[in-house]
Amino acid sequence: MNLSISSMCRITGVVLVVIGVSMLPSILVSVIYDGFDVFMPFIYTMVITVILGLSLTKFFVHDSFKLKVRDGFLIVSLCWILSCFVGAVPFMVTGAIPNLADAFFESCSGFSTTGASILSDIEALPRGLLFWRSFTHWIGGLGILVITIALLPSLGIGGQNIAVSETPGPALDKITPKMSDTAKTLLVIYIMFTVVETILLMFGGMDLFDALIHTFGTVGTGGFSNYNTSVAHFDSTYIRIVITAFMFLCGVNFNLFYFSVTRGPKVFFEDSEFKLYLMFFGGTAIFLFAVLMISNTYGSFGEAAVDSAFQTASILTTTGFASADYETWPMICQMAILILMFMGGCSSSTSGGIKIVRIYVILQLIRRGVATRLHPNVVENIKLNGKNMPSDTVSAIANHMFLYIAMVFVGAFLIAFENTDLMTCFSSVITCLGNIGPGFGTIGPSENFSAMADFSKYLLSFYMIAGRLELYTLFILLTPKFWSRNY
Repeated sequence: MNLSISSMCRITGVVLVVIGVSMLPSILVSVIYDGFDVFMPFIYTMVITVILGLSLTKFFVHDSFKLKVRDGFLIVSLCWILSCFVGAVPFMVTGAIPNLADAFFESCSGFSTTGASILSDIEALPRGLLFWRSFTHWIGGLGILVITIALLPSLGIGGQNIAVSETPGPALDKITPKMSDTAKTLLVIYIMFTVVETILLMFGGMDLFDALIHTFGTVGTGGFSNYNTSVAHFDSTYIRIVITAFMFLCGVNFNLFYFSVTRGPKVFFEDSEFKLYLMFFGGTAIFLFAVLMISNTYGSFGEAAVDSAFQTASILTTTGFASADYETWPMICQMAILILMFMGGCSSSTSGGIKIVRIYVILQLIRRGVATRLHPNVVENIKLNGKNMPSDTVSAIANHMFLYIAMVFVGAFLIAFENTDLMTCFSSVITCLGNIGPGFGTIGPSENFSAMADFSKYLLSFYMIAGRLELYTLFILLTPKFWSRNY
């Protein structure tokens, strides 16, 4: 197997520099709010990471070996795993999370925008670590490698095959002729959402620190909060509405926001995936609201409506914020939330899960299956936005669905060795693979993953990264064919 080792090391170096430099805001927060014990570990970690990254970019010279898709799979997987290990260092060195399995789990949860936590008392953490914990959502939301791709032309390296392996969703659409320009455009949209939401939350009474923490968790669809009760800590309808709106927006295909500027808002309603996404969101929110009111779970019409929309957006977009403990809701509501956990947001968004576009294709496959049973000679193509989808793309989506379901059962089987309850076994795997955060049972919205064994934490950390990288990107490294010289 031929690999561009030099280019691989240089890209890894850029990623390390990005991760190291991204600790600067957390260092500033530590200087303002925390003591020497928090400030210095960040400094050590940042300096060592940046020096190592710069050494890799300088020591390995650019070669003419063109990066292939195979290289992209390996680079993306290694960079994500390495980033999660580096991200765990501040937690361990400060003594806030001394156990490696716990620190790695928390870091993976941050970068993969899962939002699952092993912390029982989140508010006890120093503010610098709380900021870093949530800032990993912001970095991982758009994608570490998407940020890196914007920098690759300066190294003389193309980023197309890396982006294909990195971007969430069945396919990556270039919205500008150059991949690096596409990455920069997406980054600008991402920053705009961040700034606008932060300002709106501050209007609602949050201070700058709280506003940034919850904005990072929203635009990255991650869900880390700096309060034990998550968004429920703020008894504010306005704050819940703002966060609901931005969770919904960040679950939309980011390319549509760019095209809406040039073509108008009609592009949203010309997109089949967006229309199904809107239908799932609206339909589920209305259903939850109706059940909550009929069952007298809520006495207030407005509060029931806000919490129904909030939790629908939170689970559908795999953000994982909690405005209420949905395990106290009627069982039919909990079942609706469990179904949402399998869906996720749109492709090329910051959300996780299976993705709405895949659900859309599978529904068409079912419809075609019914049609061919009634009319065996009928020819019905699978279409997306009025265009026929290539058969290999449809096949890849079906394969992804089978692998996703298989991983849920295998993971639940392995977690069952802890002798925990069935709902915890399944929901822990579903919520980590789908990058959602809270689940059911002992890992519900008012609980955490701290009671799990180290083996389970490492397994679920692997699932978080695998889910963030669309399964195949990481799993392909485990196949003999990937390492064979004959392929």
